[in-house]
Amino acid sequence: MLKERKLNGSMTVEMSFIMPVILLLVMQCITAAFYFHDKNIISGAAYETAVVGSTKARKEGGAEEGELKELFQERIGGKCILFPGADACISISEIEVVVTASASVKRMGLSVIKKARITEPEKYIRDMRRIGK
Repeated sequence: MLKERKLNGSMTVEMSFIMPVILLLVMQCITAAFYFHDKNIISGAAYETAVVGSTKARKEGGAEEGELKELFQERIGGKCILFPGADACISISEIEVVVTASASVKRMGLSVIKKARITEPEKYIRDMRRIGK
């Protein structure tokens, strides 16, 4: 009446193949989340830097690239997880401020370009009042 049990090792063998794949997918999801987290932080800091640069460029003193680079580094300071050493290249022309931020670690890298036009809303409003609209 005793049943003989046969132990098969098939479940153990199958799990030994499946578990590394599952762990790899979990780690890739975490890495992707960190990547997009850092990309959003760097993108936001680059846009803020471009807007501040365009606002300062309207004034008589103008905007300086060194000052804007410091502002960019202040904005991303200590917030990035995968790309802690992001760097910005800033160019200021007569019509726009362009901030190109890039970062890389090992084989991964990201690059963001943000632009802000230098506008003169006061001049536009004065012209509209002169015209009479």
